Amino acid sequence: MKINIRSKNIEVTPTLQEYVEKRLSKIEKYFEKYINSEIEAQVTLNVAKGDHIVEVTVSVDSLLLRGEETTDDMYASIDLVVDKLERQMHKYKTKINRKLRQSGIKDLNVQLDKQHEEEKEDEPKVVKTKRFVMKPMYVEEAILQMNLLGHDFFVFHNAETEEINVLYKRKDGNYGLIEPSE
Repeated sequence: MKINIRSKNIEVTPTLQEYVEKRLSKIEKYFEKYINSEIEAQVTLNVAKGDHIVEVTVSVDSLLLRGEETTDDMYASIDLVVDKLERQMHKYKTKINRKLRQSGIKDLNVQLDKQHEEEKEDEPKVVKTKRFVMKPMYVEEAILQMNLLGHDFFVFHNAETEEINVLYKRKDGNYGLIEPSE
């Protein structure tokens, strides 16, 4: 597993880096049977106003897992975020295994450009931008990806219509799909 650790307002000591690597290696077991390529994890350690924030994004070909935890102890935050990622994997293990057996995993280059700027102005501003390469996928796969990321919406390239679509979770627990019209 390739782990990239970034830090904000904290120095990453060798002990802290070793702890992150040891804890994240726990989720590698979920992919060993199916993945021939490298598993990449982006870890951001941040201390803000006494809170220790850990954000982890794991990229395995076309699958993305994401977790974020905040406590008053960095090691506790790391433990909680890894537990959250493990719960996500456990929850979706059957679906992922079935999907991987049916279609295999294709390469997806994901780049996250995170910008956290605190500017106090009256007008709202774009403070975070995400960029990623979209592979064509079916609606069912988009639902799986959205749930794995823990988001309420997901933008994807629909393999059936060859259009960019937005999938979102409705208040009634179902899903909505936004498609462009001509």
